Amino acid sequence: MPTHPSDEERETRDSGKAGAVRTRRKAERPGEILEAAFEEFVQKGYAATRLEDVAARAGVTKGTIYVYFENKEQVFVAMVRELSRPVHVQAEEFAESSASSTAEFLRAYLCFLYRILATDPRGREIFRLLIAEANRFPELIDEHHQNFMGPVVRRLRQSLEDGAERGEIRRSSILEFPELLLSPALSLNISMLLFSDRRPIDMERHFEIAVDLLLNGLLQRPAGKADQPGQSS
Repeated sequence: MPTHPSDEERETRDSGKAGAVRTRRKAERPGEILEAAFEEFVQKGYAATRLEDVAARAGVTKGTIYVYFENKEQVFVAMVRELSRPVHVQAEEFAESSASSTAEFLRAYLCFLYRILATDPRGREIFRLLIAEANRFPELIDEHHQNFMGPVVRRLRQSLEDGAERGEIRRSSILEFPELLLSPALSLNISMLLFSDRRPIDMERHFEIAVDLLLNGLLQRPAGKADQPGQSS
């Protein structure tokens, strides 16, 4: 004969469910606060952003923010760390799957990075905030570069060195500063920050021409032969 839970058992079960919901909400709350902080920092800048406004946007009290973060500086640092996208792993996997030579790897790797760096709105705003607040957060800038740009620069240098060893590309001073290969994406990023949608840009064409120009300067070619910018290698 079926038995029905007692009132006490139902209360215990309901209490357990409510507790699980509270635990999940508590775990999600820091992320919600950081999302709200991102919107406030983007709209108002660091100096004009108030934690009261962050709390209101997140739907919590100002006191709740202090449960997780000591001050506005810590909120900003945590926001940058949480929302920054490490792209080197995805770029590596994408390029390795479609490349059989140094030129093909560099083309795939750079085009992937260019798309991410120039077309991700959130990444673009993080970039702008870091530039604006570089003097206020020098250690955060160093950390961000080490974790996000450092692996990209090291991989580019390794690819250039490997290509030079195989005779596929010329040995050149680019090995000193492989980050120069990222300049087209950063330039486009800045243009998009300045002009937004007021100056439409054919980004794919921009990337194609930029990569061709770079590869034409790097590839080892027979005398008298060189591609024109805009032509694929």
